Amino acid sequence: MANWKSNIENIHELDGVHETLVSYTSGFAIGIIAVNLIYPKLPGNVANATTYPFPVKYKVVEFEIEQLFAGDPAIRDQIVNAAKELEAEGVRAIIGACGYFAHFQQIIADEVDIPVFMSSLCQVPMIKTGISSKKKIAVFAASGDDLDNEILAKVGTDSDRLIVQNVGNLESFSAIRWGRPELDNGKLKKDLCDIAADLVARNPDIGAILLECSDLPPYAKAIQAATGLPVFDFNSMIDMVYHAVVQKTYYGYF
Repeated sequence: MANWKSNIENIHELDGVHETLVSYTSGFAIGIIAVNLIYPKLPGNVANATTYPFPVKYKVVEFEIEQLFAGDPAIRDQIVNAAKELEAEGVRAIIGACGYFAHFQQIIADEVDIPVFMSSLCQVPMIKTGISSKKKIAVFAASGDDLDNEILAKVGTDSDRLIVQNVGNLESFSAIRWGRPELDNGKLKKDLCDIAADLVARNPDIGAILLECSDLPPYAKAIQAATGLPVFDFNSMIDMVYHAVVQKTYYGYF
């Protein structure tokens, strides 16, 4: 009998005996907790399901984004409940669709029995390890003033070697920041690339870029082209987590 977290890879496994959780649906390895915010969510955005080559399951939470930026304890239970619901529905790992879910990283990890990566900031320790100790990481943040050592400590790191670039005050980002239905995507992409290129020109010791915001992955490729640097974002993390919880058998030749 196959464990419910096993993968069906051939007809022989498909014809076997299977067991699963009691749930109205299945086949979702990644569960994503997303704040109910209204603005265009283009492909690449964590809240756009077409971003992924595998199914994802969303759970919405209702509060002001400023509460999340500040780590307001009043929203804790709602986030915990969303994580528990996703776990009960059979996901194998949980993601939070905003970098500032980092405020609740360890709280959520302790409340469920599956892996939890609430923030793109969870990658900071890995990036620091992977680049020269002489190099810095540029972090593009939707609310730069709220990205401090208090929140970074919750994902096992600190502000050492980080250069925080606030993008929340960009006019082209305002549709996302303040929730408006019209987004000039070309203008936002150009602004982000210009900022990235200028930041790297002024700080040649930058060795990598991390996009904190879950709305920024659509611009990762353009930012990389503008700087020539590795760019990490929510989707680099989600892809890694997915492949950790849905391993496959390799076929080929040697």
